[in-house]
Amino acid sequence: MSKRSKKEIKKAKARSRERRQQLLAAFGLEWVGTALKVLKYLFLFVLFVIVPLAALVLLALQCRRGGDWSHFRKYRYAHRGLHRKGLPENSMAAFRDALDHGYGIELDLHLMKDGNIAVVHDSKLGRMCGADAVIEDLTAEDLPKLKLDYTEETIPLFEDVLKLFNGRPEPMVVELKVANGNQNELAAKTMELLDRYDVHYVIESFDPRAVCWLRANRPEVLRGQLSTALTKPEHGGGSEKKLSLMLVEHLFTNVIAQPDFIAYDFTERNIPELQICRKFYKVQEVSWTIRTPEDAAAAEKLGNLVIFENFGW
Repeated sequence: MSKRSKKEIKKAKARSRERRQQLLAAFGLEWVGTALKVLKYLFLFVLFVIVPLAALVLLALQCRRGGDWSHFRKYRYAHRGLHRKGLPENSMAAFRDALDHGYGIELDLHLMKDGNIAVVHDSKLGRMCGADAVIEDLTAEDLPKLKLDYTEETIPLFEDVLKLFNGRPEPMVVELKVANGNQNELAAKTMELLDRYDVHYVIESFDPRAVCWLRANRPEVLRGQLSTALTKPEHGGGSEKKLSLMLVEHLFTNVIAQPDFIAYDFTERNIPELQICRKFYKVQEVSWTIRTPEDAAAAEKLGNLVIFENFGW
């Protein structure tokens, strides 16, 4: 094409634009041209920025579909057992009482120095036992000496709890308490014990690495990501861990863990990421820790499993 013909085409386009503008002006529609230009750029922005970002978010929040929750939905779950004054949390007495009332339980597991699994919430034992000790540094032989909350109850081994639940229909929500990077060994030892008994259970953790271990090694197990507003100071959100805590808080670690359920603090659950997981992936939500019958009713109305304490039905 000659330079002359290119110039002619350019001039023809310019005349066409001018005529179009004159026509719009005649009808008082000069703004239409500007509006079309804005819409054009808006469309391109949505197509090349918003759509890819939305796809990335959906990818990051992905959950596994299709788990069978029919048995677990029949029960409510006593947080650390049906504990109260005289029946310490995570004690055999609290677990027995939960069974006597027909509840499932939630409990916390730590890996001890000798490879045994202890059932206790905190790594540091000052709050529950008045002891200047860390559970990961102890062995099974140390546990009988540690009295829970000024009672005769002691920290149980997970195997003792499994014997109590063996052959029973009441399920367990098992939380893996990772410490010092022991997520793989903790998850593996927990599964070794669970395989020996006839119990109903799901497994959860705040640490997505433990959930990832289950995804890679025991995909048949229903696995869950625990979370809350972890970056808030009251939850211990230090600046050195801010990024990793933020990723867990907003469920972006789902991309590697692909959980079957999300166990989210009921008071902090109104985040868009959780709603996306529910609506798009139909994920099961577990609510913790419910402390009033009104909150329990609200959570169950949403279809959530309820982990409760300080009251009973």
